[in-house]
Amino acid sequence: MTGQVNLWKGVYPAATTQFAADGSVDIDATQRVLTALVDDGVDGLILLGTCGENNSLDPDEKLAVLRAGVEAVGGRVPLVTGVSEFTTRRAAAYAQAAEKIGIDALMVLPAMVYVPTADELTAHFRTIAEATGLPIMLYNNPPAYRVSVGFATLDALRPLANIVAVKESAPDTRRFTDLLNRYGDRYTVMAGLDDVALEGLMLGASGWVSGLTSAFPRESVALIAAADRGDWIEARRIYRWFMPLLHLDADHDLVQSIKLAEEIMGRGSERVRPPRLPLAGERRAEVVAMVEEAARTRPLAN
Repeated sequence: MTGQVNLWKGVYPAATTQFAADGSVDIDATQRVLTALVDDGVDGLILLGTCGENNSLDPDEKLAVLRAGVEAVGGRVPLVTGVSEFTTRRAAAYAQAAEKIGIDALMVLPAMVYVPTADELTAHFRTIAEATGLPIMLYNNPPAYRVSVGFATLDALRPLANIVAVKESAPDTRRFTDLLNRYGDRYTVMAGLDDVALEGLMLGASGWVSGLTSAFPRESVALIAAADRGDWIEARRIYRWFMPLLHLDADHDLVQSIKLAEEIMGRGSERVRPPRLPLAGERRAEVVAMVEEAARTRPLAN
């Protein structure tokens, strides 16, 4: 496991899971994707988040991906796994399994499908935190998961020392300031929605959990570096170039779009698991044109 001092800083791509032509998990290809991202300078990796198609994998496949990640890049950057299960019991068991495998931290989502009350959401997070010693980042994404991790929940979870961060993916950027005003340094806040990432960094987010970094890691690393040194002119220049693609992260077909971008850039395959299908028709042509234009106008010297 890596040292925890580097957690929640910089850019963490939500890495994709790669599939073979027969639909099986392609471990070798997944490891190549992870290694390439680390070689390009990312600060950490999210395994089996939304872009990793967590809920499309069987339990044994999820653990195989985690082992593959530890084998490929463990120790080079922090490895964080999404915890996205239908029940609290399964989520706690998965968290324990991830800890045994050597994962560094968890990104915990509300239970899938069911929309909880605030008390139920708090109990879900508390049970998982008490089942593991790993540091936890809670994932707030109301548009995608119909659940808001509100102040009542964060207030109630304050005593749990291993709940340490929030991935903020609400499109309302006022949340960054409200969280930091209310909690100070109790919870580290990371930007989690690509097309408000720079706004989040300017308002105090410590880093960025990103989708499109999987296709354009060098530009993402440069964007974070510019923000870190306070060079907002350079940060804006990269961000404005990136924005047409970053908007894809807010669409319902973000996984297909990001994997298609990876394939165009020679970094992975666009294969996805049903119920998702690869982009087709007008939508595919639109995304292809966007990625090709971004590749043609890349803002960094080769």
